[in-house]
Amino acid sequence: MIVSRRSLLKAAAVAPALSLPGTVRAQSQTTLRFIPVIDLTFIDPIYSTAQVSRNHGFMVYDTLYGMNSALEVSPQMVSGHVVSNDDKQWDLTLRDGLLWHDGERVLARDCVASIRRWAARDGFGAELMAATDELSAPDDRTIRFRLSRPFPLLSAALGKAAIQAPFMMPERLASQDPFKPLTEVVGSGPFRFVVDERVQGARNVYARFDRYHPRQDGKPDWTAGPKIVHYDRVVWTTMPDAATGVAALQTREQDWQETTPHDLLPVLKRSGVTTRILDPRGYTCMLRVNHLQPPFDNPAIRRALLGAIDQSAFMTAVAGEDPVYQTAPIGFFAPGTPMASDVGLNVFRGPRDMAKVKADLKAAGYNGEKVVLLVPTNSLAQKPLGDIAADMLQQAGMNVEYAGLDFGIVLQRQLKKEPVAQGGWSAGVGNWQGIDWLNPAGNSNLRGDSKVAGWYKSEKMGALRSQWLAAPNLAEQQRICRDIQALSFEEIPYFPIGQYKQPTAYRSGITGILDGTAVFWNVKPA
Repeated sequence: MIVSRRSLLKAAAVAPALSLPGTVRAQSQTTLRFIPVIDLTFIDPIYSTAQVSRNHGFMVYDTLYGMNSALEVSPQMVSGHVVSNDDKQWDLTLRDGLLWHDGERVLARDCVASIRRWAARDGFGAELMAATDELSAPDDRTIRFRLSRPFPLLSAALGKAAIQAPFMMPERLASQDPFKPLTEVVGSGPFRFVVDERVQGARNVYARFDRYHPRQDGKPDWTAGPKIVHYDRVVWTTMPDAATGVAALQTREQDWQETTPHDLLPVLKRSGVTTRILDPRGYTCMLRVNHLQPPFDNPAIRRALLGAIDQSAFMTAVAGEDPVYQTAPIGFFAPGTPMASDVGLNVFRGPRDMAKVKADLKAAGYNGEKVVLLVPTNSLAQKPLGDIAADMLQQAGMNVEYAGLDFGIVLQRQLKKEPVAQGGWSAGVGNWQGIDWLNPAGNSNLRGDSKVAGWYKSEKMGALRSQWLAAPNLAEQQRICRDIQALSFEEIPYFPIGQYKQPTAYRSGITGILDGTAVFWNVKPA
C-alpha cells in the first residue's frame, strides 16, 4: 500500500510522539532541536563545499568580519582596521578576550595560518592572496596585509558568509593540508562541537561556549553584530526524509526544520508552525558538467545542449508551480543582485525543441558517449533536480547512466578526474545559496581556474575577473559582469537551471531567528 506524505502528517498530528531516540526526548528545555537539510558528512568547512558544513562552521568557528542580511560587512573578531601606505597596507586588530574552545588565546598568527588555508580553497581568498606581498602577525593582536596593489574588497573577502567562509582556527589545525579534511574541531565561536555525542548519519551536538565574548556594538543580523546564545545545547537530528521532519515538528519532538517541502507548507501552517523565507536571494541551481571528459569536454556539445534546458521544469520539480517560490530564466549571477543581467537569457525562453537539440548535438560531435549523472538521492532539492536532468538528457538523445547515490558519496565522487570507465562522472546537479553566485570572485564555479569540480578552465574568464576586481565603481563592475555572462554562454562552465526560494519552519513561540542562513545565536526559547 502506498501512503502519501499528507496522510502521514495528518496521522502524526493525532498519534503519539514519534519513536525518536530517548536522548532527544529527555533533553531539557534549553535544548534547541534542529533538523538540517542533510547529514553533516564533513566537519571541515574549509575542505567541504556543502552548505551543511558551512552552517556547522558558523556554529563553532568565528570570522574576522561578519555579514548582515543586506550583504554589508563589519568587524566581528577584529575591533577594527587601519588602512595606510596608499591603501596598500591593512592592519587588523583582534578584539580582547578571544579564546579557543580549548582555553588558549586566539592569536594573530592563528588567523594568518587560517587565512592562508582558506585562500587555498576559496576563489575570493585566492584573489586576495594574489594581491598580497606579505601576510604577517607583527604581534599577538595584529594581522598585517602588505599589498602589491590596493584591494578595497579585503574586508568583504574576509567577511563573506558564502561557501567557503573564512573561518578562523588554531594555527596547529590551520597549518594542515587544505585539500585533506580535518577531523578535529576547535574554534572560538559561540558553540563547542560535542564530538563524543556525534552519530554519523543521525546526530550532531553543540554546547554553548560559556567563555565566548560577543561584540558589544551593533545589532545581531546574520553573521554580523553580537552573537548572544540563549540555548545551552543545539542538537541536529538527521531525518530520513523531509516529511518525517515535518511530522516531528507537529508532534513537538523537533523545534526547527531547516528546509520544508513546498507542498507541505499548508499542512504546517494549519498546525500552528511558523514558515518563513530567511533569504530572498534563494537558491540558485546548476547542472554541473565535467570539462575533462567526453562528451562535455567539447564546448560545441555544451552549447548544443542549451536548447534542451527547461529551467521552469527544474524549478517546478523542486518548488511547485507557485511563481512566488521560483524564478526562471536566470543566468550566472543570482537574480535580484547587482551583478545579474538578462544577457543571453533568450536561449532559455520558448518551447524546447528536442529534435533540433538531437541534430545539433550530432553536428557538434556527440557520438553516443555514456553520460554518468550524479544524483544525491537523499537531498530534498537535488533529487528532483537530478530526475529532471536525467529525463532531459535522455530526451536530447544522450546515453545516460543515472548514478543515484548518498549525498556524501556524491561529494567525494565529484572530486574524481578519472574517465567514467574508471569511476569518474560526466554531470551532476547542485543547489547553491544565491549569495554563492553574487560576483565573479566568489562564484567558484565561474572562475575558470580549473580548481573546482567540473574543472572549467578559461584564460578569458580570468582576465575579465581581474578587470572586475580593479573596477572603480558599481557601473563598471556591472558592465564587466555582462561580458562575463556573455562569455559564459559561449564557454558554458555549467548550466544554470533556475532559482527557488526555500521556506524554513519552526515552532511558533520560538523567536529571534535571523535572516540569511540558519544560525543559532539570538534564537530564544518559546
